[in-house]
Amino acid sequence: MTKATHTLSPRAWQRMLSGRRLDLLDPSPLDIEIEDIAHGLARVARWNGQTAGPHIFSVAQHCLLVEAMARARVPRLDRSRRLAVLLHDAPEYVIGDMISPFKAVIGDAYKLVERRLLSAIHRRFGLPATSAPELEALIKAADRAAAYLEATRLAGFDAKEAQRFFGRPSKVSAALERDYLRPWPADTAQARYLERFNKLLGKGD
Repeated sequence: MTKATHTLSPRAWQRMLSGRRLDLLDPSPLDIEIEDIAHGLARVARWNGQTAGPHIFSVAQHCLLVEAMARARVPRLDRSRRLAVLLHDAPEYVIGDMISPFKAVIGDAYKLVERRLLSAIHRRFGLPATSAPELEALIKAADRAAAYLEATRLAGFDAKEAQRFFGRPSKVSAALERDYLRPWPADTAQARYLERFNKLLGKGD
């Protein structure tokens, strides 16, 4: 007699510290907690960790920088749209921050998972499943402007090279650079992300 072979189906869910299990293929808003997002994003490195300083430059800190730059571009942007900006890279708490060249290699599979996760995250926090085109354009512009700053201040790019990949640089205040372009410890990034989220949700007033 031959022994029966059992094929284990691949695990498609991520267990969170909150105890939630988030299905990557069919994510439910009910399995999403902001504490898990903040914890994860504060420990995911931008630029594959190839940045100057004793700490990683985290996705949480990047999201806060992008939200600050979006506010600078559109000062009257309402809270719900600012919240969407803050959450624009939230799926990376599950799937990590993949650098753009590798995303191009993988193609649509990564983008599909990312879109499903972002839609579930939006619904969890009372936002439209997909953002309006003008908001998407603002997020993209602020994201590229933040990437230029990160590239030139932290990741070793020269200005000409960064401009080729991320476009012309935006003018930013010295205070913004001092605050957002010095990598924070993970616990600081986590706390500041949560604080900003709660304020935009109306819990910090």
